Amino acid sequence: MPESDSSAPASGSTFNSRLESIASIVLAVAVVLTAWAAFEAAKWGGEQSIQFSIAGASRTESTRADTRGGQLAQIDVAMYADFVGAYFDDVESGKVVPYDGTSFVPTPETFSGFLYLRLRDEFRPAMDAWLASDPAGNPDAPTSPFVMPEYTIAEFDEADALALVADQAAVDARAANQNGDNYVLTAVLFAAVLFFSGVASKLESRWNRLAVNIIGIVGVVIGAIILLSLPIMI
Repeated sequence: MPESDSSAPASGSTFNSRLESIASIVLAVAVVLTAWAAFEAAKWGGEQSIQFSIAGASRTESTRADTRGGQLAQIDVAMYADFVGAYFDDVESGKVVPYDGTSFVPTPETFSGFLYLRLRDEFRPAMDAWLASDPAGNPDAPTSPFVMPEYTIAEFDEADALALVADQAAVDARAANQNGDNYVLTAVLFAAVLFFSGVASKLESRWNRLAVNIIGIVGVVIGAIILLSLPIMI
């Protein structure tokens, strides 16, 4: 009987010692993973801010480019209207030969030639293509040079490209925000593990200690799995 009594406390002491060792390991792992989750949450938070800044700046530049493009389009419309009016005036006055639909050669001494030579470089190819369609004699000719495929304004293309950059940056910012939230969630989970592991040492019943340690182990495993599934930013 004395031998039996002495072995029971020894067995209980060994069991408690193992539980404390497990709790210490769980605590250490949870602390390390909590620090990593907090670090990644901060990094993704910074990435979110950067991407939102890029989105805002790109949208501002897109608006500016679109405004410049609109101003250039207004200049083209005004020059087109003045050129057409001047051209027919010059034809009626006999200063220029009526356009035959093959190739347009401006007459510098005339007002129409003066205007033609001052068309924007981007606009002139569209005007040439439109004039080549013989709009005065061909009823099927395009209505204006502005509907020709040759008519482009680089600022509009730039505005569209910047708008795409802004849209993509906004998408990346939302993704970064979600990643940061996921890391915060794992940090909260590891904080719960730290709580359970700390409480375990205060419990009297070794079965309660065991249960709390199991909860802590499960929490660490689940949190680690979540961390492994998340993108990493260094």
